[in-house]
Amino acid sequence: MRNIHSWVILCFVLAMAACSENPPAPVIDRMSSSASKATTNKPSALSKQTKQKTDAKSTDWRPDYYTVKKGDTLISIGLEYGYDYKEIAQSNDLNAPYNIKVGQTLKLKQTKDKLPAAENKLVQENSDGVSTYALNSDPSASATNSVSPVATVLNSPKAIREPYSDAAFNKAPPLGQPSTDKAATNVAATKNVPATLADNVAKAPADQKSDNKTESTDDIDWAWPTKGKVSAPFNESSNKGIDIAGSAGQAINAAAGGKVIYSGSDLRGYGKLVIIKHNANYLSVYAHNSNLLVKEGQQVVSGQKIAEMGSSDSDKVKLHFEIRKLGKSVDPSKYLAAN
Repeated sequence: MRNIHSWVILCFVLAMAACSENPPAPVIDRMSSSASKATTNKPSALSKQTKQKTDAKSTDWRPDYYTVKKGDTLISIGLEYGYDYKEIAQSNDLNAPYNIKVGQTLKLKQTKDKLPAAENKLVQENSDGVSTYALNSDPSASATNSVSPVATVLNSPKAIREPYSDAAFNKAPPLGQPSTDKAATNVAATKNVPATLADNVAKAPADQKSDNKTESTDDIDWAWPTKGKVSAPFNESSNKGIDIAGSAGQAINAAAGGKVIYSGSDLRGYGKLVIIKHNANYLSVYAHNSNLLVKEGQQVVSGQKIAEMGSSDSDKVKLHFEIRKLGKSVDPSKYLAAN
């Protein structure tokens, strides 16, 4: 009996020793680790995109909307916030003479070009990039950058069934010979129409392509708009630019290339005025001229004569010159060359 008891104890000890030498294999949750990596990477990419959008938005201080105050005009609002007044008018469905009322809310921020709501209902963009048009719609009214399908209507000649005869058989062209029908000519003519948007862009005039180009960088090669002594320096509170003394009729030149967004004398205190938009950030202002030589919408190059010096709405002959960044006046002397 004692031997049996000893044998049982010995078996139990050996079993325990075997378990201690071969511990169970660890269980690894590979799904959770891969999922954690995926979730770790996604927020970083999303946060980077969000940060870029936030940084871009933070650099532009201008509000999306503006409430009209007493004395405001569309031109003064455009100058104050660095926009073309006609773009503001277009965003708010305003037509010439662009009358606005005190308390009226205007949309300032420009949006990307898109189809009007009425045309959006006619055009459907499929997942494969193909545009489909509703029946009886006018594809030519779609966006400028879309390629309108070409439809060929064949009105003649119409097929006529004739009874078989030797004369009718002899009139038919032999098999394989191209037809000379007008209908065939019309179909062949459609082959000359550009089939892709790339073809249309390639054949567009050079100046039309350049109109869509909008810079957003600060590296503009500024030049002095005229010769003369600075009679009044920049002062953020009292003088939003610099005054350059000169003689009546003296040439006023564009300080950099750009588009003329205003040419007239409707802005009180500026006399005969020219405003040039150079890129998405910068405008330049030329005031108190005696004669204006450019029109709105005209493209000018650096150094081009745009006006003649005068004393309109001023007590002396001078050029009042401003540089505005996102609508805010900056010191032109920091941008112009020392000479």
